Amino acid sequence: MFEELIQKLQKFDTVGVFSHIRPDGDCIGAQVAACLWLEKNGINAIGFNDDNVPLNLQWLAEFYPIQEPNEKALNKCDAFLVLDGNSPKRFGSYSDYIQDYPKPSFMVDHHPDPHDGFDLSISVEEASSTCELIFHLFLQNDVSQVDEKVAKALYTGILTDTGSLQYDSVTPETMNIASELLRLGEFRPNEVAEKVFSTKSLNQLHLLSKAMSTIELFEDNQIAIMYVTKEMLEETNTTNDDCEGFVAYPLSVAGIKAAILFKALGDGVKMSLRSKSNDVDVNKWARKVGGGGHKKASGAWHPGPLEKAIEDLVEIGAEQLVSVDKS
Repeated sequence: MFEELIQKLQKFDTVGVFSHIRPDGDCIGAQVAACLWLEKNGINAIGFNDDNVPLNLQWLAEFYPIQEPNEKALNKCDAFLVLDGNSPKRFGSYSDYIQDYPKPSFMVDHHPDPHDGFDLSISVEEASSTCELIFHLFLQNDVSQVDEKVAKALYTGILTDTGSLQYDSVTPETMNIASELLRLGEFRPNEVAEKVFSTKSLNQLHLLSKAMSTIELFEDNQIAIMYVTKEMLEETNTTNDDCEGFVAYPLSVAGIKAAILFKALGDGVKMSLRSKSNDVDVNKWARKVGGGGHKKASGAWHPGPLEKAIEDLVEIGAEQLVSVDKS
């Protein structure tokens, strides 16, 4: 799968590696591991992201630095590798830079409907995560290069993008890779889990408390919504990053098929959509308002106000629930 990409990357002295904006565990884990792979194979790597690395993932950035893009650093790159996003716009300033200064660009991702503007794309929708795919980069080239840092980075991405190995995107292959990472990296699962999931601040818990009080159920208790406002962030001295993982709480309500987290932060309403039913495809919901993602995990944006965003998304969800009931 990665043979052609390996051959192409080996032609360059310096490769810029981008992870998507509003980074998560999968994109940061894949980015750190890919940068380490490049360095191990004699290729200079520069990690880029327009946004800050979330607090619970900053320990990964200690394995390989991730910097904000600037023209001087971007000009040093002979090519670019973008990870965990299927369109140039998912990578912030990369999109503008590559239009002004065309350079070879390669993409590795697991989201549906990949953009065709890359010189080479490896897109495997069936993969649990981009980190699962990056493991195959090492496997095809030299699996002995998977040391503790690489293994922990890749394990983090698999763990976070599968809901701690709970989602139905997990396959026997996913579990085999996770096991192999533990073996090669010589670490225990709790070493990563505690860093990723046990770093919440007291302010974040205060924010969660406020958000939990907004949970409402719709459509015979099949759709759950939760929202966070700019005022809540100000009152608890928190940021958008502190909302990470909140959508799992309304989704955990018994009988719920889908949940939506609405974030009204002053620039419209950002939405995180999740499904735990094989019959409910929240990617279809997101696409109706210009977003997208996976069948069971998608994102979108609504111009607002918050009440209108909730009304529109619940209506879209209700339409699919009706069609499911009729089938």
